[in-house]
Amino acid sequence: MTDVVLKLSGIHKSFGSVQALRGVDLTMRRGEIHALAGENGAGKSTLMNVIDGILAPDRGTISWEGREVTIGSPTEAQKLGIGLVHQEIALCPDVSVAENILMAQMNMSRRLFVDYAALEARAAEVLGQLADIDPRQRAGDLSISNQQLVEIAKALTLDCKVLILDEPTAALTDKEAQILFGIMRRLADRGIAIIYISHRMAEIFDNCDRVTVFRDGRHISTMQVSEIEPQDVVKAMVGRVIDDLYPDKADAPGSDVVLDVRNLSEATRFRDVSFHLKRREVLGIAGLIGAGRSEIAKGICRIEGDITGEVWLNGKPLKLRDYGESIDAGMVYLSEDRKGSGLFLDMSIAENISALDLSRIARRGGRIDARKEHARARELGQRLGLKYGRLSDPVSSLSGGNQQKVAIAKMLSVDPALIFLDEPTRGVDVGAKAEIHRILRDLAQSGVGIVVISSELPELIGLCDRILVIREGRVGGEVTGNEMTEEAIMSLASGVAFEGAAQ
Repeated sequence: MTDVVLKLSGIHKSFGSVQALRGVDLTMRRGEIHALAGENGAGKSTLMNVIDGILAPDRGTISWEGREVTIGSPTEAQKLGIGLVHQEIALCPDVSVAENILMAQMNMSRRLFVDYAALEARAAEVLGQLADIDPRQRAGDLSISNQQLVEIAKALTLDCKVLILDEPTAALTDKEAQILFGIMRRLADRGIAIIYISHRMAEIFDNCDRVTVFRDGRHISTMQVSEIEPQDVVKAMVGRVIDDLYPDKADAPGSDVVLDVRNLSEATRFRDVSFHLKRREVLGIAGLIGAGRSEIAKGICRIEGDITGEVWLNGKPLKLRDYGESIDAGMVYLSEDRKGSGLFLDMSIAENISALDLSRIARRGGRIDARKEHARARELGQRLGLKYGRLSDPVSSLSGGNQQKVAIAKMLSVDPALIFLDEPTRGVDVGAKAEIHRILRDLAQSGVGIVVISSELPELIGLCDRILVIREGRVGGEVTGNEMTEEAIMSLASGVAFEGAAQ
C-alpha cells in the first residue's frame, strides 16, 4: 500500500435530514488519474469538499500517506498537498490574472511590497502550458473558457500530491481540453494523483485509469477503465440502462417558419448571417468557441451588440430596442452561464421562475401575488419534472440538473414563441441530460421554436434536426440527416473542405 497517498473510509455527511454521504470509501494511488462519476446530487462535490477541508465529515477516517489526519480547512489541505479546482469559477474579477493565479503565495508572503514584474513572469510561465492569456489582464474581462484555464493555472502553482479537477473541461474548447489532458498525464507521470470529475464518458475512457461511481451518496463501484464499457458506468450511475438519451426526431418539420434571420451583422463579431427555423424542428448551432455562436443569439434578442439586418418571428418583422422588447415579442435566451447570469441562486425556486416578467404575477399596484407566483411555478415544475422540497427553497439547494430545469421554466413562464438555449446541459449528469433533451423535443413538438447552441457535437447530432455551423462570424454551412457527423461539422467549423457537408 506504499503507493496509496489518500484513503477515505466510511465517510458520512448530513445536512439536516439530507444524507449527502453514506459510508463512502475512496483510495487514491500515486500517479493515477481516477475518475469520479455520478449523477448530480450523488455526493461527489460533498466528498471533494471534505477532502479539501471545506466540510468536516460526521463520521469516518481520512488517511494521508499512511497516517490518519483531520483536514480542518482548505489551507490545511494545501499544506498537505491537496489542490482543488472547483467546477464553479471563483476568481476575483477586479484584480489581474497574475494576482489570481498566485494569490495563495501572496497571502503567505511576508514582504511589504509586491514584486509585480516577478509575479507576472511566474504567472506567464504557468499560463504558457495552457493558453495565450495576458497575466496583466483583469480577470473579470476574460471569457468563461479563459477564466476556467486561470482556475486550472492556480492549481498548477501549488506543490500538489493530489489534484482534484471538478468538471474542468465544461467551458473549454476541444483544443484547450486536449492541452489539459496532456498536462494531466505529465503530472501523473510525476507521481501526482488526480481525481477527475466529469459527466463526459469519452473523457473518462480516453484519459483515466480507474473510475469510481457514486449514487445517492453511496459508493457503488470502483472499476478499471480498461476492463469496462461506457454503458457500465452509466448503468452504475443511474441504476438502470439509459437507451433513450436522445428522443425521436420530428418525422417532418412543419412548413411554417418560426424564425427568419436575414443578413444579420454586428460591427466586429459576425456578419451576413442568414438562417431560418421551421416549426417542430430543433435547430442546432455549432462552431468553435469564439466563432460567434452565442453573440448571434444575443444579438437577435438584443441582449448585446448593435446589429443590422432583419429578424422575422412567425411571419412578422421585429424592430427591437432591448431584451425586454424581445421577451414581450416572445423570444428569450437561456444563458450558458447558469450560475452567473441564468439564475439567482440565493432566491427561491418560485421567485426565479417568475423573474423574467413580474407583471404576469403582480397585483394591481405592482405588488407580487405570492399565490399566483407559486401556482405558476408549481405548474411549470410539474411540466418539466422538477424535483424539489418546497418552492420557497433557494435554487442553490437543487442539483445541477434541477437548477437547469428551473432556468428553462423561467423561459417558459412568459409563454415564448422561441427559445435560444446556450449549452443547455453543461455540467448536467447523463440522466438529467436525457430528461432535458426530452423536454426540448416536447417543446418543439408543441410549437415552441427551439434553437440549441452546444459545444458537444454528439448532443447536437442526437438532438437536432438540422445544424448550422458558424465559422469566424459567418455561416460556414449546415448539415442535416445523414450529413450530421462530427467530421462534417468540424470540417465546416474549421474551414477544411469535406465532401459530406453542404457548403
